[in-house]
Amino acid sequence: MSVVPAEVLPGAARANGNSVVDAEDGTRAAAGLGPRARLWPALAAVYRAQLSRARVARIPLLFVATFQSIGIMVLMRGVVDGGGEARSVVAGSSVLVVAFVALNLLAQYFGQLRASGGLDHYATLPVPPAAVVLGAAAAYASFTVPGTFVTAVVGCVLFGLPLTHLWILIAVIPLAGAALAGLGAALGLLAPRPELATLLGQLGMSAALLLGVLPPDRLPTVVQYARDLLPSTYGVEAFELTFAADPDWGVVLIDLAVCAGVGVASLAVATWAYRRAAVR
Repeated sequence: MSVVPAEVLPGAARANGNSVVDAEDGTRAAAGLGPRARLWPALAAVYRAQLSRARVARIPLLFVATFQSIGIMVLMRGVVDGGGEARSVVAGSSVLVVAFVALNLLAQYFGQLRASGGLDHYATLPVPPAAVVLGAAAAYASFTVPGTFVTAVVGCVLFGLPLTHLWILIAVIPLAGAALAGLGAALGLLAPRPELATLLGQLGMSAALLLGVLPPDRLPTVVQYARDLLPSTYGVEAFELTFAADPDWGVVLIDLAVCAGVGVASLAVATWAYRRAAVR
């Protein structure tokens, strides 16, 4: 009767501390841990952890995003007097705060997390990958709420627009934030280097600036088609429509529904990118 070492058997697992390593695919399974946490409790835990961790570092950047959007509106005030163009400028500048935090900063965060090996920490936790992506995205999007409202109020006063329907931002911020955060997370996780993730986040925010703030009627036809591909466009258009004396709420709901669909798709791509990056 002979004894064969375990490491030469196909698919054999080797004990290593508190974890078990599969010899075939190199994936790690937690040993001694309880069953995998459910999505919503895990999401809430990740959200609270990210919110407390990023509070001190992100608040100054939120002021930068708000002042940037207000400065853009002041500059556009010398070019745009009122009407539909003023509505586009105010709506686009307000959503730009969301783009700065949810797209640009989240791309940098996940890019640095991947480069520093921080994904290994989350991979050892019994939480679904979707909870990690959604929790981080929700935490970053939460920082945009005060800045977006401040920008919208300042823009309405600056261009003489009504403040009546600013409550629509309660729907626009999470939906546009989800779409942009999913895109930002995907860019950060798919970029091979953190510098490239930062560059892609900056380019995405520049696209949100140019295609979201500038009145669409002044853009070339080809650029208008590119504007339709930007996830935040539908949130901007939904907010813009509410400045009318008698808003078409049916169109507003359609734009919000499209923004929600894009958000689900972008977060699904970000979750796939997280799984792909975590196993490498």
